[in-house]
Amino acid sequence: MTVIVEPTGIAPGDVAAVARADARVAISDAAIAAMQASRAIVDDIERDGRPVYGVSTGFGALANTFIAPERRAELQHALIRSHASGIGAPMPREVVRAMMLLRVRSLALGHSGVRPLIAQALVDLLNHDITPWVPEHGSLGASGDLAPLAHCALVLMGEGWVLGKDGARVAAEDALHAAGLAPIALSSKEGLALINGTDGMLAMLLLACDDFGHLCTMADVTASLSIEAMLGTDRPFHPSIHEIRPHPGQGASAANMYRLLQNSSIMDSHRDDMAHAVQDAYSMRCAPQVAGAARDTLEFARTVAARELVSLADNPVVLPDGRVESTGNFHGAPLGFAADFLAIAAAEIGSISERRVDRLLDVCRSRDLPPFLSPDAGVNSGLMIAQYTAAGIVAENRRLASPASVDSIPTSGMQEDHVSMGWAAAKKLRTVLDNLTSLLAVELLAAVRGLQLRAPLTPSPAGQAAVAMLTPIAGEPGPDVFLAPVLEQVRAVISGPDLRTTIESQTGPLA
Repeated sequence: MTVIVEPTGIAPGDVAAVARADARVAISDAAIAAMQASRAIVDDIERDGRPVYGVSTGFGALANTFIAPERRAELQHALIRSHASGIGAPMPREVVRAMMLLRVRSLALGHSGVRPLIAQALVDLLNHDITPWVPEHGSLGASGDLAPLAHCALVLMGEGWVLGKDGARVAAEDALHAAGLAPIALSSKEGLALINGTDGMLAMLLLACDDFGHLCTMADVTASLSIEAMLGTDRPFHPSIHEIRPHPGQGASAANMYRLLQNSSIMDSHRDDMAHAVQDAYSMRCAPQVAGAARDTLEFARTVAARELVSLADNPVVLPDGRVESTGNFHGAPLGFAADFLAIAAAEIGSISERRVDRLLDVCRSRDLPPFLSPDAGVNSGLMIAQYTAAGIVAENRRLASPASVDSIPTSGMQEDHVSMGWAAAKKLRTVLDNLTSLLAVELLAAVRGLQLRAPLTPSPAGQAAVAMLTPIAGEPGPDVFLAPVLEQVRAVISGPDLRTTIESQTGPLA
C-alpha cells in the first residue's frame, strides 16, 4: 500500500497504515506545486527585506529581533538544535511514524513556505524505516509539539539519534549513510515549518481513536459474557428500551449486547425466574449507558481529529495573496480536550468492567458460582488476586483521568503564557487504553471461567467462541495455575481481531 499525500490532506486510515502497517508514502504532483507556490512567496519576502516572524526575525520572546539575511539559514539550524531538548524514554515507533507523516501532510497543504525537498526528506525517512529518537518529555502543546518535532527535524540534518531495531540509540548520520540518504540544509522559514504544529498530539489521538473503537466493542463482548455467566437478563438491552433515550452510542452498545446474549441455554434457563429476571445490578444493567456515553465521546474525538487532518497548524502561514500572517492555530486545546475526554470515558469503561469481575468472584452475588470461580476454594484462590490487579489498574486510570489540559504553565518569557498540555493529555490517554486492555482481559477470563462452570448448560455463540479461544490458554476450572502468563495471552485476545471475527461469523457484524 502507498499513501499519497495530497494538498487536501490525508485520511485517518492513512495514518494507521503508515504508523502500524509500514505503508509507503508518496507526495502528489499537486502537493509539490502547492509547496512551490508558497515557497515563491517566501523567496519574494527575502528579496524585499520585509520583517516577517520566523523568516527574518527570531522566535517566541525573540520575535522582535531582526536577523540579517546572511544568518537566516543559520537561524533555522540553530532553532532545530535548541528545540531538540526532550528528555526521557523514546516515544514508540508508531507514534513517531504517524507524527512524521502528519508533518508531511501539513507541509503539503502549501501554506508553510518550504521547498518540496523538505517534505520529501521526511518521506524518505518513513520509506527507509528510519525512526527518529523522540524523548517522551518536552512538549507543552503550546506552539504545537516543538521539541518532539525538532528531534525529527534534527535527523534530516544528519544530527541527533534514531531508534535502532533493538531499541538502542543510533547516530542519525550513520543511519542516513546506511540508507543512502544525505543530510539536508535548511533555508529561511523551513526549520520553523518543521516543528510548529500539533502533529504529535494528533498522531496519538488518531491512533487512540483506532484502538478505543475496537476496545468499545470488546467491552460490549466481555460485559455480555459476564452477564450471561451471572444469570443476568437481556431485557434491559432490547432495542425498544433505547429508542426512548436515543443516544447513538448507547443504542449501538445495547444492540451489540442484546445480539450477543441470544441463543443461549444459560439465558433460557432462568428467563421466567423472578429472582433472576427482574433487575440486575447497575454494572450489568447500565453497561450500555456507560459504554454508549464512551462511544459518543469517541465520535466527538474523531470529529476533532478529522478537522485537524485538514487544518493548517503552522505559524506563520503563507497565504495565496502573498501575506505571511502569525496565527494561534498551533494551540493544542482542541486535541488536549478530546484526549482528556477520551481518557475519562475509557477509565469508566474499565471501572464498570472491574465491578462485574468483583460480582463474578463474590459467592454472595454471583448466583451460585463458587467463590472466586474456583471449584475447590480454600486450598485454591481462583481469580481472587486477578481482581486485585484489576482494582489497582482502575485506581491508576482514575488518577490518569484527571485532565492535563487544565494544567497550563507559562513559558518563553511569558510570550507563550497559556499552553494546552495536549501532548501530555494524549500520552496519558495511551496509558489509559493500555490499562483498559488489561481490565477487559481480566473480565474476559473471569466471564469464560463462569461460563465453563455453568456446564452442562451451553452459552451463547459468543460465549462458545470465547470459551473455545480461552480454554487452550487458561484450561478448565480446576487447581490454581501461574496466572500472569495466562493474563498476558488473554490481553492479546482482547487487543487482537480474532475473537471479534469469530463471534461476528455467528452473530453478524457488531458496532
